[in-house]
Amino acid sequence: MTQSIYISKAAQLITLAGHSQKPAAKEAMSDLQIIENGSVLIEDGKVTAVGPDAELRKKFSDRIGSMKVIDAAGKVVSPGLIDPHTHLVHAGTRENEYAMRLKGKSYMDIMEAGGGIHATTRATQAASHEQLFEESKKRLNKFFLHGVTTVEAKSGYGLTLEHELKQLEVAKQLHESHDIDIVSTFMGAHAVPMDEKKNPEAFVDRVIEEMIPEVASQGLAKFNDVFCERGVFTPEQSRRILEAGKKHGLIPKIHADEIEPYAGAELAAEVGAISADHLLRASDEGLKAMAEKGVMGVLLPGTAFFLMAEFARGREMIDAGVPVSLSTDANPGSSPTISLPFIMNLGCLMMGMTPEEVLTAATINAAHAIGIADEAGSLEEGKNGDVTIFDVPNYMVLSYQYGMNHVDTVIKSGKPVVVGGQLQ
Repeated sequence: MTQSIYISKAAQLITLAGHSQKPAAKEAMSDLQIIENGSVLIEDGKVTAVGPDAELRKKFSDRIGSMKVIDAAGKVVSPGLIDPHTHLVHAGTRENEYAMRLKGKSYMDIMEAGGGIHATTRATQAASHEQLFEESKKRLNKFFLHGVTTVEAKSGYGLTLEHELKQLEVAKQLHESHDIDIVSTFMGAHAVPMDEKKNPEAFVDRVIEEMIPEVASQGLAKFNDVFCERGVFTPEQSRRILEAGKKHGLIPKIHADEIEPYAGAELAAEVGAISADHLLRASDEGLKAMAEKGVMGVLLPGTAFFLMAEFARGREMIDAGVPVSLSTDANPGSSPTISLPFIMNLGCLMMGMTPEEVLTAATINAAHAIGIADEAGSLEEGKNGDVTIFDVPNYMVLSYQYGMNHVDTVIKSGKPVVVGGQLQ
């Protein structure tokens, strides 16, 4: 149940105001729009006012007295964090493969031998709707505890129409029943099934002719994603899949240039994708094309960290004009984490981003990456009352102290869902 809330006297109120119309790029990614001793008024689940405490108390003195007041003195208040790339709905874990990689096996070696995505596909196909719902719900609760108020969730561990629909139906049910917001992406083109490796074109045709039309007709996804990578889907196959999705109203996204340069960034610009994700090995030409077309670069440093791979060139991307956001890539194989604050640490320590840039990347730019910047990602009048309060004296501490969870309070659409670091 939402209630009227007055968040009072934050040491730093990070509003990120002014970036709702287009993603922040270059120098704009450092423009946090901070109000010291700032306060936020939330009514009916929406932000009513943002400003210096003295100003708001004077203007709304007749209303504040009857509201729930949250004292944010000495703390940092920001928009609720947004995770724009997760594989939320799945069954099983893959710690055995983690041990294999530590002994020298590569991610692609394991996948080609039937592990990797295929292992999670088998577990997800075998799981009931109820099992997937309960396991995914637990993950969502942990996202809340780490300050995240909206997540994107991909299918892609079904690889048949029946099981892809099952994943998307679970995501829809979670969106409707859990306080967190979920934006769904169809990713039937996550891998070619093991028994169709010799004839991948037949599977591509099935994704295009069978899966995409049904997903679109049921309204189960907003986006259409594809894993464009050597040994998975070629740029030409990826183009066909993304263009087919566009015909059915699904907005293109793309897993691009993760393992090796494969023209994924160039393809994202060509098809007008809302984002290209990963980009560890993206070419200079591809990044230039993305900057020119305003394609969001969603960077997933947790994957590079866990796979012990080269990190994406975040600093160069920002300097080149690519708008950048950050995500956990939460999944059981290559990034088994739900800690977006830790991902922000990696953005600074491993990709050359600044403390200001990682906050922008995890809020308003992440909102742009999933098409919700008109309702979330910044603290401005009329937007969702999604707020994260960190128990730190200034935002610099968030990137300075790594691997720690400083979340004190999370408010989702005007409802406190985490208080004192505890789920409500």
